[in-house]
Amino acid sequence: MSDTDLQARGTTLSGDTDAEEGAPPPVQTLPLDAWHRARGGRMVEFAGYHMPVQYEGIMAEHLWTRESAGLFDVSHMGQLTFTGENVVATLEALLPADIAGLPMNKARYSLLLTEQGGILDDLMLTRQDHARIYMVVNGATKYDDIAHMIEHLPDDVTLNLMEDHALLAVQGPEAVAALARVVPGVDALVFMQAAAFAWQGHDLWISRSGYTGEDGCEISVPAEAVEALADALLAQPEVKPIGLGARDSLRLEAGLPLYGHDLDEETTPVMADLGFALSKRRREAGDFPGAARIAAEREGGAVLKRVGLLVEGRQPVREGATVVDADGSTVGRVTSGGFAPSVGAPIAMAYVPAALAAPGTTIQLAQRGKVHQATVAAMPFVPHRYFRGVK
Repeated sequence: MSDTDLQARGTTLSGDTDAEEGAPPPVQTLPLDAWHRARGGRMVEFAGYHMPVQYEGIMAEHLWTRESAGLFDVSHMGQLTFTGENVVATLEALLPADIAGLPMNKARYSLLLTEQGGILDDLMLTRQDHARIYMVVNGATKYDDIAHMIEHLPDDVTLNLMEDHALLAVQGPEAVAALARVVPGVDALVFMQAAAFAWQGHDLWISRSGYTGEDGCEISVPAEAVEALADALLAQPEVKPIGLGARDSLRLEAGLPLYGHDLDEETTPVMADLGFALSKRRREAGDFPGAARIAAEREGGAVLKRVGLLVEGRQPVREGATVVDADGSTVGRVTSGGFAPSVGAPIAMAYVPAALAAPGTTIQLAQRGKVHQATVAAMPFVPHRYFRGVK
């Protein structure tokens, strides 16, 4: 697909449709839709797609992933490639990442920012060679992201949406060993490293990364081959299919923010505690969108800050609950919350005033007329278990 085609599609899918004005766009299906249903997946609408929320139960799927290996279908995500001799400089004008200093086949987390320093999306990018970048963006925002980036792309840089590819993730302490029996050699990768592999005549792009806090890999695979690959993975005794519900509880325990909930255009990287995504060279140059505001917040602090919360009792506090002061006035908001199976207690993420952000601080949360006590906790709630190489 050409960048001209993408511009037309991005504009259409961001607001204009051929349907009646005001009608929602049709819900799309994933390449594995029938596969999920045949295995008992309970389907829900998420990010414009029918997706499995669970198979045998969120708690069981969560704990299986922490103990063994879970297979996730994340094909709703946007897989993009950018090609052209000036691709690095072009993307550095949009993102705060040091792409020029990124080794080949290494991945990096970054942020698409507004001119005011707000977050349009968070994403992963990999430098495949000097003139080619592979990027994964969130499913709910991918067409808006594409439209935004196309506005800033010069004629000599081409953006391609990989609509003919699916994306799988296999996560957990046994995930890489199971995958290596299907695709030999993947166990040589370390965290945030990627490589191309051949499998049954198909080209795969595999990165050792994920969204659960566990070791594992994400696999870009041609859509025509994804069912065979999913079957091969599920044939491994360590692997079970896992739905959206457990994916959410796993990432919450891992302290990983979800765009549209914990991140949005009103949130800056400093507020979100994502300073690691602002590379030193780029901070010093101040040549990315929102750099002035972000520098000021790094120097003087942000008014609000994303924190983790341990909630007293057994009742979860959900997104939308408010952080209140002693007078009952709203001073912050909960952006994600639920029961954490591995922690054995309710946890949450919230934006609170900087004065309340230190671990150990006691705060009050209001939800449906009831006040809950919570304590600010360091994140992640469970340790990350990424494989960074043998020490």
